[in-house]
Amino acid sequence: MKRVKAACICQTLHFLLKEDLGHDYAVSLVKREVEQYKSGLDQHHTQYRIVEESEQPDGSIIVKIIKQYNSSPVGDYLD
Repeated sequence: MKRVKAACICQTLHFLLKEDLGHDYAVSLVKREVEQYKSGLDQHHTQYRIVEESEQPDGSIIVKIIKQYNSSPVGDYLD
């Protein structure tokens, strides 16, 4: 029998601009979307660590994150 001792997932998320909106408004929506994503992780008590967050020249945002997989223990992944 096996048991998961620790599990995390490493993701690179690209929050893209909506093309049918004005540029400044689309950028503000992307920033809001990133904040909502982070607050959603907090609300669901998901443990995570943002490795890198960078705004691209077009205003989109790339977030590299290591986060808890399902409800598994994270071990030392987030240290």
